Order: sequence, then C-alpha cells, then structure tokens
Amino acid sequence: MTRPIIAARGLTKRFGDFMAVDDLTLTVAPGTIFAFLGANGSGKSTTIRMLIGLLRPTAGEIELDGVDVIRHPRRARDRIGYMGQKVSLYQGLSLRENVEFYGGLGGLTGTALEQRWGALRERFVLGEAEDEHPDNLPAGVRQRAGLALATLHRPRVLFLDEPTAGVDVHNRARFWDLIQEEAASGVTVFVTTHFLEEADYCDRAAFIDAGRLIANAAPEELRRQYSVGYRIRVAVAAEALAAADADLRSAGFTWRPVDGAVELSVGVLDGAALRALERVAGALGARVKIEQPAMADVFRRLANAGAAA
Repeated sequence: MTRPIIAARGLTKRFGDFMAVDDLTLTVAPGTIFAFLGANGSGKSTTIRMLIGLLRPTAGEIELDGVDVIRHPRRARDRIGYMGQKVSLYQGLSLRENVEFYGGLGGLTGTALEQRWGALRERFVLGEAEDEHPDNLPAGVRQRAGLALATLHRPRVLFLDEPTAGVDVHNRARFWDLIQEEAASGVTVFVTTHFLEEADYCDRAAFIDAGRLIANAAPEELRRQYSVGYRIRVAVAAEALAAADADLRSAGFTWRPVDGAVELSVGVLDGAALRALERVAGALGARVKIEQPAMADVFRRLANAGAAA
C-alpha cells in the first residue's frame, strides 16, 4: 500500500472556547487531486494553515512527505507550494521581478532559474505578461502567474485555497487543465473551492462542517451515497419502454412516465447501466438526456445529515 503524502490524525484547533477544527483525521495519496470542501467558517482555512505549518494545532499529528509538520514546520514548507484566493504577487514588482524574488526564496538563481522559468512561462502562456505589474493583469492571467510561481521550486505538494475565485468560466476550465497536468507529473494537489462542481476534477472530495470531517470519498461515491441518483429522460412513450422493463431493472433503473416521455433514475451510472440504456435507446430509436446529480445537492444532504447526527 502506498504511503500517504499527507496524514493528519486527531487534528484539533481551539481558539479559546471556540472549536475551529474537531478531531480531524484524513490521508491524501501521492499524485492525487484532493478537494477539501465546506461552507465559510467550516474550518477549511484553519485546517490548511495547520497542514502547511503556519498554525500550531491544539492537539493531533501531521505528517507531510515524511516530515513531522508540527516539529519541523520550516522543513515541511520546503516541500510545499501554496496559492491563495488573493494571488501573492508583489504589486510594486513586474511579473519577471516576482519570479526572481520567489526563485531566490526557493534557492533558484542564474541558469537554473532561467531554465525553470522558461519552461513555466511557455506552459502557462505568460511571455507577454512578463514585464507587466500584477495589478495590470487580467484575473485569468494573474491566476496562471500565481500557479506558475507556486510551482517554481518544484514542490511535492501544492495547496490551492480558492484558486479560481473571481475567474470566468473559460479561464477556470483552463486553470483546471493546468492543475491536472501538475497531478499527472506526480505533484499532490490539495484544493479548496466554492465551486462545488469542480470536485469532479478531483480524485477524492472531503467535506468539513463545523470543524468536523463529515465525508471523504471519490465524487462518484459521494453521489451514490448522498443524492437521489442520475435522472435520465428518454423521449419515448411508457408503453414502448414496458417491454424493456426487466432489462432496465436488472441494471438498477427505476422509471416512470413524465409528460409523454419516460424518466429513469439510477444511483450509479456504471458500465452495466450504460450498456442497458444503450440497448434500450438503440432498439427504440429514442433520444436520451442524462442529468448528473449536482455536487451542491450532495453537500446539502451531507450538511443536513451532519446536523441531524
């Protein structure tokens, strides 16, 4: 079994009488994208600050890439890249000057810095922005620049705190392409986002509520457990579908007539379900529309379940 690159056990943080994080335990596998989700005030930012060694927990243990974060926070931070919602670029410096500053902090200078920045400048399409100051850059370009600088020193773990806030849909999609490229290269990405649908870019999604971890699974597994399932609308009369009833039910479908068509529901749209749907739709020559359960609905059900517990 692969050793986790992040392991937090019994992580707790109190501020006076207020419990910000309550006995949180989680592990993150290397090279994965891990979404850490929750409402404002749920404990997300406090947890991240503890994981990266900026805030000492009241209790618990944290290990990051084999380093005890609580005992050796500086050593752990050498392995970490970080980008927040407000990109940490110095406004008084051009992007190129920011690169030289951050490169120096990471021990990159001279030829090594030129080679590394040259590769990132091309990959992140930042050549035309190099001489600009950050406040003159469009939001999408500024976010790409922030991600490039966060990865300048080749971190083992990349923490992204609300990285796509304030960015339009096109640039958000482009940004996630870059995040997935980082993970494909072996970097572990720990990300928070208010856009819950972005959890589908991730290998796992954990939800925190009132400082407590209430779920931690692959997005599809969360949908299976905490949603009403996929809804599929088939443009055919119920009478025509009746002959396929046994085939559909054996694949996990239930169905009912709706406005001259048929609405099917299924908890998991796996291979067997898709093959059954393809057989039926193909035989009837029917159009099919599939609606995926929204992650926002999953979160609402999780939060309600947590409140009732």
